Amino acid sequence: EQKTSFLLKEVAALVQEISMDEPKLLSVFVTYIVLSKDGGICYVYFSTYTNKEAFDEALEILKLYKPSMRKALATTGHSRYVPNLRFLYDESKEKERHINKLLDDISTDK
Repeated sequence: EQKTSFLLKEVAALVQEISMDEPKLLSVFVTYIVLSKDGGICYVYFSTYTNKEAFDEALEILKLYKPSMRKALATTGHSRYVPNLRFLYDESKEKERHINKLLDDISTDK
């Protein structure tokens, strides 16, 4: 739990820092992190302010920065081992937007 919290805070800060150089990352943000049972893989879930296509564009950039992100995590975490990072799209925000749109459509129909 403590490691997950640390990783969430640090990965979110790293993504924000990288987004200053990479404008395509401005539309994505970290929603949550899940560590595998053995701690070898860190699943980083992202959402967007727009749509999944924005995440797909950002994913290519995130993959390029993965080695430097892991190195930064090792340095700040003072850990010998840093889990492998896997970047995934958090579909819950997409579902939330869809439900809100449906509710808006219903309210305007009355």
